[in-house]
Amino acid sequence: MARHLITSAIPYINGVKHLGNLVGSQLPADLYARYLRARGHEVLFLCATDEHGTPAELAAAKAGKPVAEYCAEMHGVQSELARGFRLSFDHFGRSSSDQNRRLTQHLAVKLFEAGLIEERSERQVYSVADGRFLPDRYIEGTCPNCGYDKARGDQCENCTKQLDPTDLINPRSAISGSTELEVRETKHLYLMQSKLRDRLAAWIDEQEDWPVLTTSIARKWLFDGEGLQDRGITRDLDWGIPVQFEGAPWTGMEGKVFYVWFDAPIEYIACAAEWAEAQGKPDAQWERWWRTGRGADDVRYTQFMGKDNVPFHTLSFPATLIGSGEDWKLVDYIKSFNYLNYDGGQFSTSQGRGVFMDDALELLPADYWRWWLLSRAPENSDSEFTWENFQGGVNKDLADVLGNFVSRVTKFCRSKFGEAVPEGGDWGDPERQLIADLSEGLARYEAAMEAIAVRRAAQELRALWVLGNEYLQQAAPWAAHKEDPARAAAIIRLALNLIPVYAELSAPFIPDAADTLRAAMKSKAGWPADMEAALRTLPPGHGFEVPEMLFRKITDEERDTWQARFAGGRG
Repeated sequence: MARHLITSAIPYINGVKHLGNLVGSQLPADLYARYLRARGHEVLFLCATDEHGTPAELAAAKAGKPVAEYCAEMHGVQSELARGFRLSFDHFGRSSSDQNRRLTQHLAVKLFEAGLIEERSERQVYSVADGRFLPDRYIEGTCPNCGYDKARGDQCENCTKQLDPTDLINPRSAISGSTELEVRETKHLYLMQSKLRDRLAAWIDEQEDWPVLTTSIARKWLFDGEGLQDRGITRDLDWGIPVQFEGAPWTGMEGKVFYVWFDAPIEYIACAAEWAEAQGKPDAQWERWWRTGRGADDVRYTQFMGKDNVPFHTLSFPATLIGSGEDWKLVDYIKSFNYLNYDGGQFSTSQGRGVFMDDALELLPADYWRWWLLSRAPENSDSEFTWENFQGGVNKDLADVLGNFVSRVTKFCRSKFGEAVPEGGDWGDPERQLIADLSEGLARYEAAMEAIAVRRAAQELRALWVLGNEYLQQAAPWAAHKEDPARAAAIIRLALNLIPVYAELSAPFIPDAADTLRAAMKSKAGWPADMEAALRTLPPGHGFEVPEMLFRKITDEERDTWQARFAGGRG
């Protein structure tokens, strides 16, 4: 048994997330966590809401609520949606927690003591119309690198180039749209990332098994142009973790907060501290996951995120931990994803374009969405959600393959033998061949899951479902029953035993369906490490129930209705 720490990129608090957000971090992280638990490993799976910065302030103002009240309310909403999608977090924390405030301030002090934080006066964009300094991400304009006309002042999400607001062509306030912008002087704390460039480069070079998408983005930020730049870690905002606090080694920072991208990744660690407190555990219990000097040496840490988050997780957050001089656990593997686009365009939270998590659960149960999103995860390139593809994937994979197998086997058994595993007959060459094929397929499935090759794992799982259907078609128990009832009983006995096997293998992808199958077969056999033994788990006479329709098909009328409903975005 190994110990696995898993985090997914923490979602912004400003509203319900869309399916592109879900498949880019939380959902594949949950898949991996569920798989590892099923194999007997110790897992700590953490996520949280990212609650600081201008997005939270603006969303709260739009809702007419104090920002703290708004964040608490939206944390509840996002927690409930996570439960709805069966995301199996050990803890779903909040970046506004006391633990994150204390840890962020602590790490800032350690970085200052290490000579890695410097106070600088800078000229920053001030919006006269909005009456405030604008955070970089709330200045929009045209990217000078690729021409994208909605580039942010910190980064172009189209080409991922790191930007300063003054780089933008025709800049404007993303809050009001005003072009009445001035550059005014203010002072901020800077993390001297440039001093850590060589150490970060050496560390990234050691990660030979990281996805190309991850390392290519990291190296681009490290070496393109002038290379890794020092970065401001404070902002002129009201909502956030205070920069001036008792024991701070600097002065004159009243009214400033830490930049959200400094404190947000630190919440991964703080979330573990929140988990320990919620469980009534001592600090040593979370430290054994995060401090190498206190037990985390044997932990494998895996992060999941969209490609736009890669620079901060490969460079800025490691720079914080390495620069502190303390024994923090660094990430071992970063699984990054491209974008899931929506029906010819992009998903967009700000524009309300696409299907959002609450809408999705209103239409269909979580398993339908989990299966389609994971089996089409944007691993090697951007992928696209269309209603036609969604309908086809659900109907052909879930209803026609897995659902069809379960229905045919259980209903035939009930009609010919009753609701119990039949006795008689024994395995022959077809059964032995099926066991061999299933064993080989299981090995491929496990290899894909171990490699976090999400789409390949889904393909291998579906192939295992197909083997059951092909066997049933070739063995034809309905024909055998007329001439040799004992032979039909042997076929159905094996097929019934295959249902709990499918339940265990499918649970990481479709946990609700897996629970339905376990309940129907009155079995929770565990992972089928030995396929032949697993297929003898349910003995003759073991009772079962015919489950209700496992998956229903999506009709053409439903598809067209949903496509029309979501064509114009959320109201």
